Amino acid sequence: MSTAMPFDAGTSLMSDTTAAVRTAGLTLRERYLPQARGVSLSEVVEEIHANDDAVLDVLREPLLRARPGSRWADDELAGGALPPGEWWVVDPAEGNINHVHGMADWAVTATLVRDNQPVLTVVHLPLTGDTYTAVAGGGARLDGLPLKVSAKSDLSAALTGTGQARPGEDHRVFRRIGESVTAMLAGGLVVRVSVPATLQLIHVAAGRMDAFWQFSDVRSGLVAGALLVAEAGGTVTDLAGKPWHTGSRDFLAAAPGIHPAALTVLSSIA
Repeated sequence: MSTAMPFDAGTSLMSDTTAAVRTAGLTLRERYLPQARGVSLSEVVEEIHANDDAVLDVLREPLLRARPGSRWADDELAGGALPPGEWWVVDPAEGNINHVHGMADWAVTATLVRDNQPVLTVVHLPLTGDTYTAVAGGGARLDGLPLKVSAKSDLSAALTGTGQARPGEDHRVFRRIGESVTAMLAGGLVVRVSVPATLQLIHVAAGRMDAFWQFSDVRSGLVAGALLVAEAGGTVTDLAGKPWHTGSRDFLAAAPGIHPAALTVLSSIA
């Protein structure tokens, strides 16, 4: 992706977005229990939908009000390009599966996408209180402090990560994930395989991880992290090395010194 065209967020859009996401985070935190909820698949799915509904009830209207004329991308598991204009791509419980199993890796995200490029994002982690923000052309921050990607240039020293984007991917995607993990284990140092994507991408933006890839076009799991990594000085492309956008079919975000070698390893996974 490219941030060559800075986005003018005005004086209040970032503060309004941050306030809305943090308020939504309180709702999600109130629903959190440090143990698994639901035993059967139907019970787990019911808990996931209940989380989404509760958070969306407090998130949708403030965001649409904060950016008059913007529209709402309803399906958080959808992929592909959006129609022209400005769209809110939101995950009310990024890492929802972790939340309903009593784990700590979950967040609330809201990203404004203009013409298929993310231009403003807020990622809030309610359990820690951390808030990651980025504006196209304006840098990436954690609680107001600038973020910078890793300075590594040797893939053999790299901590990388991947994961599935949604349940029920087809077997070709599962095979590509497995083959890519094997290839990166041979080329890199350590590979994390986990969900959700955003919780790995904030580590890439902060320089704690060196690369993240995914064989998916699920927008809500990628737009926030893509902007954070790019604005922290990282490189974000598809697995053909072309600039990433919401219509891309796969994804790689990495520190600039790691990206070429990671792309070489991953682009061979057909």
